Amino acid sequence: MIALLAADLPYWAQSLLRILGGLVAVLLPAGTIVYLFLFKMMSFMQSRLGPMEAGPYGSMQLFAEVGKWLQKEDITPARADRTIFKIAPLVVLASTFLLVAVVPFGPDAWFTNFEAGVFYLLAVSSVSVLGILMAGWSSANKYSLLGGLRAAGQLIAYELPMVLAVIGVIIQAGTMNLQGIVVAQNGGSMFGWNGLGNPYILTQFTGFIIFMIAVQAELTQTPFDMPIAESELVSGYMTEYSGFRFLTFFIAEFATAGVFSLIASVLFLGGWGVPFAWFDWKSIDDISDWMNVVGPLIMFTKMMVLAFVIMWVRFSYPRFREDQLQRFAWKVLIPISLVNIMITAILKVAF
Repeated sequence: MIALLAADLPYWAQSLLRILGGLVAVLLPAGTIVYLFLFKMMSFMQSRLGPMEAGPYGSMQLFAEVGKWLQKEDITPARADRTIFKIAPLVVLASTFLLVAVVPFGPDAWFTNFEAGVFYLLAVSSVSVLGILMAGWSSANKYSLLGGLRAAGQLIAYELPMVLAVIGVIIQAGTMNLQGIVVAQNGGSMFGWNGLGNPYILTQFTGFIIFMIAVQAELTQTPFDMPIAESELVSGYMTEYSGFRFLTFFIAEFATAGVFSLIASVLFLGGWGVPFAWFDWKSIDDISDWMNVVGPLIMFTKMMVLAFVIMWVRFSYPRFREDQLQRFAWKVLIPISLVNIMITAILKVAF
């Protein structure tokens, strides 16, 4: 979409289009996840209705919540480092926008098409750690500092399994370009049959499970919510935040859940594509332009399925202890992911 229009629009219009597209790609999934899963799914799991007063079936509750937080006073602690304290939520949110910039939504519907797209997204996903550390340290609050330090230790530990889980996909696809990974899955075949292409969730199922566990930890969602841990640290690194800045953290959390779900759908579920054999396509050059419209809808559907899994786990499991959390990453996930890489490499060479 963006690539198609780029030839006909001036640079400022292209930039504006990319900004608007980025806002839609980040905020629309975030709002949908909050309403469907946080307000409704969690309520039904607990045998209650959830928000019902604002709009039909509570459909306007999200706007009421945003309006409430915008009206709240923005308080900065007297002993806080004011500049860093105010910048921290923006750093966390910015990392989400940087992540969505590399996600392809169709054959021509993309913001950027880096050859090393996987390398870029894994590098950019680490930026949020800096924002959380900044928030914890600058708040001049011991609860916040403990939450920030916990978050740093947790995110560093679980980035390694995430990176190692993706390596299996790179080996199979033979490229780090996300568009190339989509094409490899939908244009491939399994044992000579191409009716479903070759979605890597089948051949890289171990890597998919490890990736989704690491995503859960990166989002600091239960059972990996030690950095927030209300019963221990009040709200962790967010304790001193109020008003719009707290809202920014809240938006970033659910927007990042949506973006990581989009990335997982690209890496393991075939992304925006459908098996090429369905339409007798041989390569990406044969794909019809209508896939630039249908592709984002396919991506959104897959994103919602994966976001449902993330939220289901969040609402179902108890919190790990800090030692259990670290042991699980270093002694379970990393060894399994290394074995997965070895087996994938051997099979790639052999077949």
